Amino acid sequence: MDEIYNLLQLRTEIKSGTYSFSGYINFKVTEPKVREINAPHYRDKIVQLAINNVLKEIYQPKFIYDSYACLDDKGTHACVKRIYYFMRKAKWEYGDGATIVKIDIKKFFYSIVRGILKELIARTIKDEETLNLVYIIIDSADEIDVVGMPLGNTISQLCANIYLNEIDQYAKRGLGLKYYVRYADDIIIIVRDKDYAKKVLELVRVRVETKLGIKLNNNKSKIFPIAQGVNAIGFKIYPTHMLLRNDSKKKIKRKLRKLKPLMIEDKITVEKVEQILNSWYGHAEQANSYKFVQSLLDRFDYIKLVDKKSKNGKIKKVFKVKREVIEDARKAHTGGKG
Repeated sequence: MDEIYNLLQLRTEIKSGTYSFSGYINFKVTEPKVREINAPHYRDKIVQLAINNVLKEIYQPKFIYDSYACLDDKGTHACVKRIYYFMRKAKWEYGDGATIVKIDIKKFFYSIVRGILKELIARTIKDEETLNLVYIIIDSADEIDVVGMPLGNTISQLCANIYLNEIDQYAKRGLGLKYYVRYADDIIIIVRDKDYAKKVLELVRVRVETKLGIKLNNNKSKIFPIAQGVNAIGFKIYPTHMLLRNDSKKKIKRKLRKLKPLMIEDKITVEKVEQILNSWYGHAEQANSYKFVQSLLDRFDYIKLVDKKSKNGKIKKVFKVKREVIEDARKAHTGGKG
């Protein structure tokens, strides 16, 4: 009953215009890198989720097809496959001169200019009450810094897509770049040659700085020949094949070394370990990873790959833990008492 009462109270506040943001809960995450997360309280998450569900239906048709982050029916694997497809097409069309432009925005979420973001949203959303509610969420970041959007906000990802859609439209419509893909603040473009790549990089740099008030990360924004491949979205992508990135390989090796002792000490269940491994395997299967997976099976004695029939009747490989290996190790660990 408390849940129903609280939801009705929240609804009343929103409709009457008395809703106010409750502030942020601050914490840090270390994967994939150290980041400060500012997360809203539960009641504010509900408001943001409702806003997000409405706005995404309005904005998703306005975004370019080749924007892949935090959008329905998109995601990392779809993005990687699209880059791979574009690289093969560009290599066929432009030959060995084809050149990749890789663009990364410097501290993107932390440098979004909220005034510009509100102007962009107001171009599409004309209802004043809706705008005021969205602005309350955007302006709540004032307590954190003068610029930027909190990573923990539910609507921050949508706001990021609205913000960088300005660059997407410029690249696709203004510059006519057909081999252009964006995932969050990572942009991959493939053009005909090195000279044009330099021109494109500079044009995008100027557009980003003058229209959006943000800057490119000079260390990560580069041009290079298509034969060199590109590191993007967890993979090393070439026109002929895809590989797992080295950091991804190191990460799963570290995890596999830790998981066995945790199972032996009953600090994690076998089922949870299998869930972790198969989640990773779903990622690894997108690349040419057969030899690497085999090397893991050879190195770690407690895992195996088995055939499993999926709901549609197809047979697929899944990771399983060799329970007998864990039981034997547990007995040895406890002196035969386990």
